[in-house]
Amino acid sequence: MSKTTAPSAAPAKKQNAHSGKKIFRKVEPYIWIAPSVILMAVFILMPIVTVFRMALNKVTKTGALKGFNNFENFINVVKAPAFSLVLKNTLVWTIAVVVLSTILGFMLALVLNNKFRGRKIARAIVVFPWATTLVIQASVWNFIINKDYGTLNTLLMRIGLIDSPVNWTPTPGAYFAWEIACGIFVTIPFVTFCVLSGLQSIDASYYEAATVDGANYWQKLFRITLPLVRSSLTVSTVLNIIYVFNSFPIIWTMTKGDPANHTDTLVTYLYKLAFYNGRQGEAAAVSVIGFIILLICASTYMIYTLRKGDDEL
Repeated sequence: MSKTTAPSAAPAKKQNAHSGKKIFRKVEPYIWIAPSVILMAVFILMPIVTVFRMALNKVTKTGALKGFNNFENFINVVKAPAFSLVLKNTLVWTIAVVVLSTILGFMLALVLNNKFRGRKIARAIVVFPWATTLVIQASVWNFIINKDYGTLNTLLMRIGLIDSPVNWTPTPGAYFAWEIACGIFVTIPFVTFCVLSGLQSIDASYYEAATVDGANYWQKLFRITLPLVRSSLTVSTVLNIIYVFNSFPIIWTMTKGDPANHTDTLVTYLYKLAFYNGRQGEAAAVSVIGFIILLICASTYMIYTLRKGDDEL
């Protein structure tokens, strides 16, 4: 009996092993992504759910939830005199920094994509603003534009362009403009290297063929370069929108949103509501409003860009 059953047992073991491998291959991707999913659930999804709960409930100064409050937090936020100003500042800040840094970063990437002596050094210099913390950079910008001992006034007086120190921040709007300039300065490197990676992936034969056909520089730029780096520009722009919209250190280091909320954005405004005024429910409502605005803007831009790219293919 054992001699007759032994041969049939071996194929059964092989079949079980084969089926086990097939099952493992099916679940293997989920095993690899499971740690990331768990981390996202713990550090991203749970905080988002908590913020939404706080926005929809009455919250004590200790953070305890006291039940649903009929959207009172949202109503109080929208009715606040400073909210419309803060919302306008946020949109101006985000649009100005993202648009100008994208344009300047794209132009800089075109320059750095060319071969010239010292290109590696130039790329290293471009990375430098990205490598330092935002608090340090904002502090440096504050030092540069300071009326009494700022670098800008000192330099201009030494070369004879001005006779006495100039107040570069006479109004809140002027201070906000300097904050936008600082934001552009620190985000240009990110855009530059995103676009540069796309430029370096373009086959040189496209440009050679265009040259043979008599295309000039601008025709090559708009007919070859821009279409082929659109995906890189889309990624950099969406990430830049998220990064700039949520940027806290520059505004807080330079002005703390003062005077009277004139340079506040949603991020600094909700920080004041939560930690200066103890109104955590309203701060959570501001956070939810910002999250929805950011989600709509980023999604709309991405969908529009991808659809436009598909239509041109």
